[in-house]
Amino acid sequence: MAEKTVVLYPSLGVGHLNPMAQLAKALLRRGGVAVAIAVVDPPEKDAVLAAALARLAAASPSITVRLLPIPPSSRAGNKGDSQSHPIMPILDALRAASPALREFLRSQAPAVDAIVVDMFCPDALDVAAELAVPAYIFYPSAAGDLAVYLQLPDFRRAVPSSPKDMGKAPLGFAGVPPVRALDMPETMQDWESDVGRVRLQQITRMPEATGILVNSFQWLESRALEALRDGRCLPGRSTPKIYCVGPLVDGGDTDRSGERHACLEWMDEQPKRSVVFLCFGSMGTFSAAQLEETARGLERSGHRFLWAVRSSREEQRNSPESGLEALLPDGFLERTKDRGMVLKNWAPQTEVLRHEAVGAFVTHCGWNSALEAIMSGVPMICWPLYAEQRLNKVHMVEEMKVGVAVEGYDEELVTADEVEAKVRLVMESDAGMKLRERTAMAKEMAADAIKEGGSSYVELGEFLRGLDKIDVE
Repeated sequence: MAEKTVVLYPSLGVGHLNPMAQLAKALLRRGGVAVAIAVVDPPEKDAVLAAALARLAAASPSITVRLLPIPPSSRAGNKGDSQSHPIMPILDALRAASPALREFLRSQAPAVDAIVVDMFCPDALDVAAELAVPAYIFYPSAAGDLAVYLQLPDFRRAVPSSPKDMGKAPLGFAGVPPVRALDMPETMQDWESDVGRVRLQQITRMPEATGILVNSFQWLESRALEALRDGRCLPGRSTPKIYCVGPLVDGGDTDRSGERHACLEWMDEQPKRSVVFLCFGSMGTFSAAQLEETARGLERSGHRFLWAVRSSREEQRNSPESGLEALLPDGFLERTKDRGMVLKNWAPQTEVLRHEAVGAFVTHCGWNSALEAIMSGVPMICWPLYAEQRLNKVHMVEEMKVGVAVEGYDEELVTADEVEAKVRLVMESDAGMKLRERTAMAKEMAADAIKEGGSSYVELGEFLRGLDKIDVE
C-alpha cells in the first residue's frame, strides 16, 4: 500500500494545536502515513504558540510544519479590532488564511490524500472541495459537546430565545444530560451577537465533512456517541462518519528546561494521594478577592496542596512583577509552608497529574486537562471559567462522573467555605472514595482504548483505511 499524505490544519491557540499534534504522532505510529501540519502564522509572533511549534519540530522531526502567511490586517489580536468577542479576530484570521492553505495544498498535489481541519476552520472545507481533497473535521473536545453543537441550528429555530435570556432553565439535547442555559458555551449565549451568528454558521457546515475525528473514547462517552451515530443529532440529514480516536494528550515526556521541576521534587516527599493540585490553564485568571477566598479555603481544609496562581489580566498589567506575597492573604505562604507549595503562573501539569502524590485536581475543565486527569486516574473538582468549559463540566460531573463542581462558579465568587467543602468531600468522604474508584476505572479504560486492538486504535485504523476507499471510488 502506497504511503498516504495527511495534512492537519489546527486553529490558532496552543489548546487546539496540542491535541492536533498528538493526532499527528498517533498517525505516524501506525506507519504508512506522511503528516504535515499547516499553521496560520502566529499573530504578533505569539511566544507561547511559537514555543509549542518549536517543541513539536524538535520532538517529531518527521512531521512537516508549514506556517501559512496572512495579510497583516487580518491577524488575530489586531489592536484596532473592535469585535464583540475575543474569538472573532481568530476566526477572521483563519478565514483570511484560506488562500495560503490553497497554495500549500496545490504545492503538494496530487500527494494530499486528506486534510483534517479544526472545528473552527470550516472555510477550509471550500478549499478542499475546490482541490478535490477529502476533508475531515477534528473535534478536540468532548463528544458530548459535539452532540450539543450539531443540534444547535435546529434548536435555535425551535427556541428563538438566546440562552443568556433563559437563566437556569434546563435545555434538552439528545445524548447528554440536561444543560442549564447558563452552562452553554459563551460563544452561544447570544444567537444575535457577531460571534453567535458566525459560530452557528460554522456549526451548520460541519456535516459537510467526510468524517469527524473526536478526541474522546467509547467507554467515556458511549451515550453521546450513540446519539451522534444513530442520527439523533442531525434528524433528517446524513451524519458524517464519527471516528472516536482519543484520548490524545501530551505524553509528558518532554521537559522545557531539561531538568525536573522543583515542585515534582517537593511532591516526592508527600504521601500518596495527599496533594490537592490547583491549575487553571494558560488563560485561567482570578481577581484578588477570588485568590483570597481560595487561599482561605485551602488553608482551612488542612490538606496539602500545589497551586499554580495567576492573577487577573488587569492586575497583571498594573503590577506585572507582583510576587506571590502580594497576590495572597498576609501570612498565608508562611502559615502553609509545611504542607503547601504555590507557583507563579505555570506548573508542569502533565507530570504533576501523573505523580502518585496527587489526590485531587481543581481544574477549569479545559478538555485537554480533563483527559490528562482521566488518564492519570485523578478525581476532579470542576471550576469552569470560559469558552465551552461549563458544558464540559456538565458531562464530567453528570455523565462521566469523574468530578464534582464548585458552587458559585457562575456567580461573583466561589467562597472559602465552598473551596474547603469540596476539597474535604473529594479527599475525605465516602463520596470522594467512590469518585476515586470511578476515575481509576476511567484511567484503565482510557489506556485500553488506545492500545492495539482498543476502540480508539481500531477507529483510527478505520479512518486510514477509509482513505484507500476514497481512492478507489
